[in-house]
Amino acid sequence: MAEDQYTQRNPRDQYPRPQEQRGQEQDHPGTGEAMGPEPDHGEDSYRGSGRLADRKAVITGGDSGIGRAVAVAFAREGADVLLSYLAEEQDDAERTAELVREAGREVVLVAGDIRDETHCERIVERALAEFGRIDVLVNNAAYQMSQDDGLLGISTEQFDRVFRTNVYAMFWLCKAAVPHMRAGSSIINTSSIQAFQPSPELLDYACTKAAIVNFTKALSADLASRGVRVNSVAPGPVWTPLIPATMPAEKVDSFGGQTPLGRAAQPAELAPPYVFFASQESSYVTGEVLGVTGGQLLT
Repeated sequence: MAEDQYTQRNPRDQYPRPQEQRGQEQDHPGTGEAMGPEPDHGEDSYRGSGRLADRKAVITGGDSGIGRAVAVAFAREGADVLLSYLAEEQDDAERTAELVREAGREVVLVAGDIRDETHCERIVERALAEFGRIDVLVNNAAYQMSQDDGLLGISTEQFDRVFRTNVYAMFWLCKAAVPHMRAGSSIINTSSIQAFQPSPELLDYACTKAAIVNFTKALSADLASRGVRVNSVAPGPVWTPLIPATMPAEKVDSFGGQTPLGRAAQPAELAPPYVFFASQESSYVTGEVLGVTGGQLLT
């Protein structure tokens, strides 16, 4: 039998370790196809079982990395998906769309910059026009840029871009989508280990991820009376194009090695928590942050 997400394996040896990812840098936003080893999004391993049958989902940053893995998993679980992404990521988005269609589900592609409030509103409008409703909103798109000088290396332009991409867009998308989400719907926000263990070189990014944690908790209380659940997945190091596109090569060389499991996660390992939060299996879970960190603690 082919290996899938249920096959028992040693997690330390399941995927490549840092020594296999040396010497890589890309221009932002980067692409998975140019990475070595190429990230695993579950293309050959994720096995669905109808847990999201006929759900309608919006996924930001859905072209590659965690977003692609979530799109593949959602589609194989029975959901139709709308993918939001930057225009320069069109090729990656088309590949993700192909994987969704191969699963027999409908996919809608919406290119544009979520730093613009009007574009966020258009994403929701398009989802409603195509699907008639939104059952799952995944706020996953993010921007980071490592600065070795910490605070002094962060320009106002970068600080603004990080907050508008990671926090403002989440606020705008939730505000636009919530009036159209019925009881039983789910919002899933991508936070990070950086919200709990911030790195100086990612000071601005870490601040946004902490904001996402608090936004998730407050919004979950706000929407409980509507029957809409709000949760967050907090990844540790994950092997996505964001890494070689925003970090110097020497950081990439050791990326993930600091975790107890000794390696970075692959996007495919992040998909199951998003499926859990989107499905009825998590009906009594809201306001929670689930760490997928390779053993690093959310403290």
